[in-house]
Amino acid sequence: MILEVNDIYTSYGLSQILFGISLNVDEGECVALLGRNGVGKTTTLRSIMGLTAPKSGTVVYKGSDITGNAAFRVAKMGVGFVPEERRIFPDLSVRENLETGRKPAAGPNGKEWTIERVHEIFPILEGLGDRKGGHLSGGEQQMLTVGRTLMGNPDLLLLDEPSEGLAPLVVRDLSQQIARLKDEGMTILLCEQNAKFATGLSDRAYILEKGQVRFAGSIDELQGNEEIRQQYLGL
Repeated sequence: MILEVNDIYTSYGLSQILFGISLNVDEGECVALLGRNGVGKTTTLRSIMGLTAPKSGTVVYKGSDITGNAAFRVAKMGVGFVPEERRIFPDLSVRENLETGRKPAAGPNGKEWTIERVHEIFPILEGLGDRKGGHLSGGEQQMLTVGRTLMGNPDLLLLDEPSEGLAPLVVRDLSQQIARLKDEGMTILLCEQNAKFATGLSDRAYILEKGQVRFAGSIDELQGNEEIRQQYLGL
């Protein structure tokens, strides 16, 4: 098991957001974290990444307790975080943005990510190498953000609402690209409101509501549970 989140409680100041969240991700899996806006999905990713430390509970990555570690330390251990806001450098070119993410692999195993390898996953970026990040479309920026994160050679990829605000055709292309990452062995925790997008990529799912896990199971189990889908996902 690559990631274990055990009974974490996280708050922003006096506002309690997470109430005993527990989940796990096995190596090579894509696991979906589903739910409506404001249920605690992003806070869960931030708690794992060390951006918002849990008040209690533990986050264990590859057998090591990383609870409350600084984000740069978590990244150095091999966790890559793709934020919803993308946060590219608008005045840098696509190639320069990718270079800013370059870090050595956390371990000796696996093929290192290079700009050429990122182009294999996101071929559109190859033709945009000299374009400023701020001149890209939303979909191109999303691909650039994922590519920049991959340049850090993560073993676990945290994706926060990657389809948010993108046109349907762009979402379709992004789905194919994430599926290819999974086929190459990347472990992914995917936070999404778009349940159709997420379940098409994932092996298992957790559904959050009011900072708590309301469902945990395989995608087949979720698809077969109409009550859960209607109550928590509006499907």
